[in-house]
Amino acid sequence: MHTRPSAVRPGRVAAGQAARGLPRPCSAARSLLIRALQRRQTTRAFSARKLSAEMLSELLWAAFGVNRPQGPCGGVGRTAASASNSQEIDVYVALADGTYRYDALAHRLELTAPGDLRALAIGRRQSKADPGAGAPVRLIYVADLERLVHTRGVQEPGLRNPDMQHAYACVDTGLIAANVYLFAAATGLGAWLHNCDRERLAARLALRAGQRVLFAQTVGHPQRRSRGGRS
Repeated sequence: MHTRPSAVRPGRVAAGQAARGLPRPCSAARSLLIRALQRRQTTRAFSARKLSAEMLSELLWAAFGVNRPQGPCGGVGRTAASASNSQEIDVYVALADGTYRYDALAHRLELTAPGDLRALAIGRRQSKADPGAGAPVRLIYVADLERLVHTRGVQEPGLRNPDMQHAYACVDTGLIAANVYLFAAATGLGAWLHNCDRERLAARLALRAGQRVLFAQTVGHPQRRSRGGRS
């Protein structure tokens, strides 16, 4: 004679199965990713110490560089995902001597606007006194909506819907920003994702009608707390 299993109503969990324990996250130094996740945080006070050319190069590659020559939908693969691999986000790099667009395919910086625009890469009302003013780098994330409309990927209706375009672009920016946070945590840098002066940046960067400034992210060496009169 076979015993019938006890019936469980849909939407309910059998007694004793309501919770399942998980092993604690690895705290040993065997995983660089785990260590970076443990150290990930927002930093708002930065020193004026510049990033080396090598560090800046690695930062930009980690943010949204090319990590494989053949990605989805016939395009290259990038370190951050995007809707239908449209790769609609451009990363602009605001430095003291000018603002550059990161060309991921050639892995180089192209000068877009001379002069220091870092003060515009933070919201006017975000802070009365910009705590990250000394940081050497501010990344500016700009969406090119034409790449969503004319994607080589899946031609789904949302790519032509203005509300969905904005949602996709914000999500894709967040994925890039998360890469920056992890890179900063792994290398001892600080990072801060924040608002920016979108209108003035769009004008200074001479953006086209289909381009939208979304957010900015400050990156640099954290400012040390003063000890014994020294900082």
